[in-house]
Amino acid sequence: MALPPGSFGLPLIGDTLNFLQDAQFAKKRQQQYGNIFKTRIFGQPTVFMCGQEANLFVLSNDNQYFAVTWPPSTKALLGPLSLSLQTGANHQNRRKLLYQAFQPRALAGYIGGMENITQCYLEKWAKMETLTWYPELRNYTFDVAGKLLVGIDNGSETALGHYFETWCNGLFSIPLDVPWSLFGKAKKCRKLLLAELEKIILNRQQGTPSGKDALSLLISARDDEGNSLSLDELKDQVLLLLFAGHETLTSAIASFCLLLAQHPDVMAKVRAEQQQFPATEPLTLEQLKQMTYLEQVLREVLRLVPPVGGGFRQVINACEFGGYEIPKGWMVLYQINQTHQDSAVYPEPDRFDPDRFNSDRSAKPFSYVPFGGGLRECLGKEFARLEMKLFAAKIVREFEWELLPDQDLDLIRVPTPHPRDGLRVKFRRTTMK
Repeated sequence: MALPPGSFGLPLIGDTLNFLQDAQFAKKRQQQYGNIFKTRIFGQPTVFMCGQEANLFVLSNDNQYFAVTWPPSTKALLGPLSLSLQTGANHQNRRKLLYQAFQPRALAGYIGGMENITQCYLEKWAKMETLTWYPELRNYTFDVAGKLLVGIDNGSETALGHYFETWCNGLFSIPLDVPWSLFGKAKKCRKLLLAELEKIILNRQQGTPSGKDALSLLISARDDEGNSLSLDELKDQVLLLLFAGHETLTSAIASFCLLLAQHPDVMAKVRAEQQQFPATEPLTLEQLKQMTYLEQVLREVLRLVPPVGGGFRQVINACEFGGYEIPKGWMVLYQINQTHQDSAVYPEPDRFDPDRFNSDRSAKPFSYVPFGGGLRECLGKEFARLEMKLFAAKIVREFEWELLPDQDLDLIRVPTPHPRDGLRVKFRRTTMK
């Protein structure tokens, strides 16, 4: 059986640089070769697979044909004990433990803290009047993650916040282990981050667990055999949770802010829906559930600009798909971005149209995968959806914003999509009639 079409690019590095630097890399190759093609990135032959059927095949065959993998830089920086690198029964066991921090009861306990931090930032931005929003949104999501996941206030202003940004910048980089490279700087910051997290964890273990943040829940969590997480594992898992609860969320919230500014008709409908809810009362999970149009808008934001473009898998047993052989030892990259651009599922896929999610007809499984799918679907998915929705409801009720002229809104895709010039806006309080 034939290998997928495509080319391996340059010797050794293959197409790695093109992949990291060209946001349209997968789209161009797909137009050239079709929905399945081969290339070489991060030193390994890799098959790109796009579309609902490809996602279904990859995501429902975890542990049979595929095992999770990441580029070498990501593996080294996430750490060996991170849930994102665990497989099989070990992964399922750990996932169950970590889920205790994201079940509905835990989420309900996060709302008050989330709302307070959101309000503080909204007031701050209104005083600033004009701002470059993306760095501010990064600080906002880090403060929320810091407070709700590890119980620290103003996390973005702490050593943890400063190290974190440098660490993030190296996650998808060429793993050149020299002090001046993105990877070298990130590796140094990983050490510093783990030292900070160790202090926080030991303090918490010696004190009384507050039970109000994810760390307290994880410290007291036990698996089916009654075992708790070791200190080293707690550090790696908390680092992963901070990344997942910050980097991708910043991208999603920034995309929401950008798309609403560009579509005043959608903004007006979101505002109209918010008028049904008493603005003076604290938000509840029940109220958030009733915001059905806002839900459609957020789903469409994640369809059009998914914070993660795809997912890597290692081929552990040779298999075939679409009439092509996928050899053992190769990597597979399933495509989230390109799947969401499939015009057979999403007519006029480049158009921002929340109404495409208003009907009951459900799309085929794995045609909408902003959080991945299968056994490894994003564990913090409901935390992310809660924060996005709460932020969106509060900002639309009380504030308005417009894009400043003469800025580059093209998206940089790595590590997560964000506008090149950082999203410059004019921001002010609004009076809802």
